[in-house]
Amino acid sequence: MAADKLEIFSWWTSGGESAALQALIDGFKEHYPSTEITNAAVAGGGGTNALPVLQARLAGGTPPDTWQGNSGTAFFNSYADPGYIDDVTDLYKSEGWEKTMSPGVLDLVRKNGKYYAVMVGAHRCNEVWFNKPLLAKNGVEIGDSLSFDQFFAAAEKLKAAGVNALAVGDNGIWANMRMLENTFNGVLGYDQTVQLWDGKLAFNSPQMKEAYKTHLRMLDYQNPDHSALSWDQAVKKVIEGSSAFTMMGDWSYGEFAKAGAKDGVDFGWVSHPGTEDIFIIVTDGFPIAKDAPNPESARNWLKVMGDPKVQLAFSLKKGSVATRLDVDKSTLPAYLQWSFEKFAKNKFTGSSVNGEQVPSSFNQSSFDALTTFVVDKNIDAFADNMQAAFDAIPKT
Repeated sequence: MAADKLEIFSWWTSGGESAALQALIDGFKEHYPSTEITNAAVAGGGGTNALPVLQARLAGGTPPDTWQGNSGTAFFNSYADPGYIDDVTDLYKSEGWEKTMSPGVLDLVRKNGKYYAVMVGAHRCNEVWFNKPLLAKNGVEIGDSLSFDQFFAAAEKLKAAGVNALAVGDNGIWANMRMLENTFNGVLGYDQTVQLWDGKLAFNSPQMKEAYKTHLRMLDYQNPDHSALSWDQAVKKVIEGSSAFTMMGDWSYGEFAKAGAKDGVDFGWVSHPGTEDIFIIVTDGFPIAKDAPNPESARNWLKVMGDPKVQLAFSLKKGSVATRLDVDKSTLPAYLQWSFEKFAKNKFTGSSVNGEQVPSSFNQSSFDALTTFVVDKNIDAFADNMQAAFDAIPKT
């Protein structure tokens, strides 16, 4: 079949996400200019709208050629185990990616010795972003790290000055869970977080209840219209100066960059409290559908996704770090330099929100529990519901 068409499915529709996807398409077009590309993006942060559409297409036998996916447990459960995607190990061999890509990332896309996707970027989920001029105007200084006590002191000072401290956009509840996961990583620390996902520390343990309590306290400082906004609209509040902080993964960087904000001048960043040595990782990449309408084009797309120049161009728009270790980092802006250093030195924990640690069934149950919790604020009931969601994960 002639490699003349390609359908790419994703949920990259925000300003920064769209620009990042276009960087990938532009890189592909340099190599395959005659291929006609269909951008089948479905709006909705975290894939809340796109994933059900994708699953229906796969189950119905009408898959796109390739799609945006996050590696890990949910990826394998949803796509590899049911036989919806091809084994692409031969590409890793022919392109030499096992020698050039991060070993930690390789582990996330390999199962039983086989590779099932090519990851173009790795995001650090646990960042706090802030408007530097707004904080300076209100006498708030942020150093190289931020503790929970320091955040609450800053939030109180801002509140007293009539400034909204924390921008949240959780019309998709995943964004609220993103904050909570960052917080419990910070409260627990790396070792206890590993114990949590290994089932050795309960979701209804005293340590986790302390994290839930801290999360509720943070939400006391959120914008009143949070439930009407998307995650990127919350970032926009920080960019425009109507809110001081937002707590979100480094795909936020793409929104700052798209708006023309300058690293370290217009905005700053710091690790979520307690997570300076942790890299909560979520990777972006692409598999090939088992019955792809245009398999040759899909293979060509994956080859380009492994190109260091294309990965770097994507990083600049998306805020992620390249999965290849041999990219030229010398010209990167300040945030990406900082993030690459974290990528090299931090300990990885997978993001449950994006399915790195758990199957999608856990996500749905935990999202439902959180939707109730942020209204009734019943810590004990939420803790038990979270443990029940974890206990319901099929044991392998």
